[in-house]
Amino acid sequence: MTRPPEILPAPVVSGAAAAAVDAVPMVTDAPPVVTGAGAVVTDVGPETAGAGTAVAEVRPVVADGGAGASAGGGERRPELPSLTGARWWAAFAVFVLHALVFLPVYPFQKSELFRHIHQWMPMQLGAAGVTFFFVLSGFIIYWSFRPGMPVPLFYRRRVLKIYPTHLVAAAAFVLVAGVPLHRLVVWLPNVLLVHAWVPKWSTVGGLNVPSWSLASEMLFYLSFPLLLPVVRRIPTRRLLLAAVLLVVAVLALHAAFYLWVPGPKGIANAFAPRLVPGDSSPHFELHASQAWFAQPDIPVAQSYWLGYTFPPARLPEFYLGVLTARMVLEGRWRSTRLAPPLLALVVAYAATWVVPIDFKMSALLIAPTAAVVATMAARDLQGIRGWNAHPRMVWFGNISYAFYLIQFPVMVLVTRFLIGGRQFGILGWAGFALLVLVLATAAAAALYHWVDLPIMNRFAGRSAPRAKAPPTMTP
Repeated sequence: MTRPPEILPAPVVSGAAAAAVDAVPMVTDAPPVVTGAGAVVTDVGPETAGAGTAVAEVRPVVADGGAGASAGGGERRPELPSLTGARWWAAFAVFVLHALVFLPVYPFQKSELFRHIHQWMPMQLGAAGVTFFFVLSGFIIYWSFRPGMPVPLFYRRRVLKIYPTHLVAAAAFVLVAGVPLHRLVVWLPNVLLVHAWVPKWSTVGGLNVPSWSLASEMLFYLSFPLLLPVVRRIPTRRLLLAAVLLVVAVLALHAAFYLWVPGPKGIANAFAPRLVPGDSSPHFELHASQAWFAQPDIPVAQSYWLGYTFPPARLPEFYLGVLTARMVLEGRWRSTRLAPPLLALVVAYAATWVVPIDFKMSALLIAPTAAVVATMAARDLQGIRGWNAHPRMVWFGNISYAFYLIQFPVMVLVTRFLIGGRQFGILGWAGFALLVLVLATAAAAALYHWVDLPIMNRFAGRSAPRAKAPPTMTP
C-alpha cells in the first residue's frame, strides 16, 4: 500500500476503524400503526403510573400465536416515546467518541492525557450505540409494520427515509472536504450505500464516514418483507428460545472470525486516530484529506471488517430486535424493571476490555441491549414514563438520524477553518467539541424539519402530523 510520506504508520485497526462507530438511528419514520380494522394509531398509553411500581403486568397487545404484525381484537399499538428519546443518548455516545478521534486537535491528540482518556472511551463506546440502533431498528420496524402493506410501498418508505438526509450530508462533506469527484471509488459506492460490502477503507470510509452502517440498514429493510413469514411462524411460547439461539449464533460467528479469519487476536483496545507529524493541528482530519482520497488501496483487517462492517454479519441484531418486539407484543416480556438489564449492559460493556477485538464491538452487547429495549417498551405500555419520554427528548431522538450523519461534515468544517494550523490542549478540544455539538444539532434540526419531514409527508403516504399530536416514534 502506498502512503503519503507525511502520514505516520497507523495501528493495525486505526482511526479508519474508529469511523465505524457511527450509529445510525434509521427507524425514525416507521409507518403509522394500524389495527386489524385499519384504524390509525394516534394515541399513547397512560401518561403516568405508580412511581413505586417495580414489576408491572403488561397485557399482550396481540393474541398468542405469532400474528404479531397487527393488534388483535381491535386494540391499537401504543407509541413508544421512551425508545425515541433513548436514541439521542446512543447518538450522543457516538458523537463523543467521534469528537475525540476525528477532531485533530494537536498537540492534545499526541499527549499522554489523550491516551488515558481514549483508554476509557475506546471504540466500543460508539459500537454500543451501533448495536442499540440495529436492535431498535428491528424492534420498531416489526412493531409498526402495517399488515398487508404492499412490499413496494414498504421499500419506498425506507428509501425515502434513508436517502434524502444521506445525500444532503454527503453533499455537505464533498463541499467542505473538497472531494475529487473524478475518483468515483471515493464517493460513488458511498452514495449508493454499497461501500460497506467492500473490505477496503478507501470505499468504506471514503466519503462521509458515519454512513457505513446505512449499508447494513438497507440490507435489513430489503430482507424484512422476505423473512417476515418465517418470523411469524415461530410460536409465541418459543420466542425466547429463538432469541437465545440467535444470540448463540452471533457468538459462534464471531468465534469463527477470531479462530479462522486473519486479523488481530489480542484483547488490547488497538484503536487510535491516525496522526501526522508536527505539533500544529492539520487543516483536515485524515479521512477528509486529499492524501486519503488519493490512496489506491487502504486495506482493513479481515476479521474486523467481517465482524463489524459487513452487512450480513449485522443482520442477526436486527432480527433479535424483531423477536424482541414480538415478545413484548405477545406478552412474553412483562418486566418493567429497568435496573437489571441496564446493569447487565454495563457488565457486558466492561467485559469488552478483556475479550478479543472480534467480540468487543457487538457480540457481548446484543442480548442486554435487546433486554433494555424490551423493558423500555414494556414501561411505555404500562404508562411508566421517565425522562426519555419527555417531548423534548422525543424531539432530540427524532433528529438523531440527521445528527449522526451531519456530525462528521461539521467536524471537517470546524477543523478546516478554526482548528487547522493552530495548537490547543484539552480545553481547546472541549471547546471545539461543544461548538460542533451545537452546530451539528442545529443542522440536524434543519434537516429533519426541512428535508425529512416534508419528503416523508408528501411522498411516503404519510399525513402531516396534527399540531397537538402526542409524541410519537415517527417523525
